[in-house]
Amino acid sequence: MDELSPRQRALKEEFTQARGYWSPTWDQVLALDADFFEAYMNFSSVPWRHGVLDPKVREFIYIAIDASTTHLHAAGTRVHMKNALGYGATQQEIMEVLQLISVLGIHSVTHGVPILMEEMTAAGRGGELPKPGDGGERAARLKAEFTAARGYWSALWDDVLALSPDFFEAYMRFSSVPWQHGRLEPKVKEFIYIAIDAATTHLYAPGTRIHIRNAIGYGATSQEIMEVLELISVLGIHSTTHGVPILLEELKSAGKT
Repeated sequence: MDELSPRQRALKEEFTQARGYWSPTWDQVLALDADFFEAYMNFSSVPWRHGVLDPKVREFIYIAIDASTTHLHAAGTRVHMKNALGYGATQQEIMEVLQLISVLGIHSVTHGVPILMEEMTAAGRGGELPKPGDGGERAARLKAEFTAARGYWSALWDDVLALSPDFFEAYMRFSSVPWQHGRLEPKVKEFIYIAIDAATTHLYAPGTRIHIRNAIGYGATSQEIMEVLELISVLGIHSTTHGVPILLEELKSAGKT
């Protein structure tokens, strides 16, 4: 690839100063379309120039959306883990981010159970469903334990608990580990949940609402939560960072470089 022009070198330096890192993939994007790169740089740099979150927390947000099961973008996960370590993050903190986002699969249940309940009723089989109070003392105890461990309760859990208390209890134990043994402050944990729920790869509105509400309850400001949303809005750039290396390889194979 040709050497970068003076303008491209200036943009590279500006990006590095604004975002705190550089990746070889950006060399390729910058070389192919400096105008697009500059527009993306200005877009992605807004929370870094005007935001209120600690840089380490910003990197946790990026790790969360890149390593999330809905994305699994290894290159970005590696870059942002490296950046987080550079900002002073510990092994335990990054592991906690991974533990927090590992619960995302539960949305298959919280999305599916209400539909199951509706369809059973529509099929005239509502009598097979558990009735309020059927869970007795155990259900009340599990609800109280979950609320104490996770700091909230949602009506989404009522039917899950009623249909399968064993499954609910196992999930409660699993999801509570970073809350019982973790190091991140509660509102940062909620920022992680907001990030993976509101990311374009998931867009899970019920969870986004729950965790925005929880974050506010833990003292988060509107500016902090808006910054989380700004940070995750850059996820679409992976269409470019994934596609550009392939484009260059195919151009080379076709003898067009």
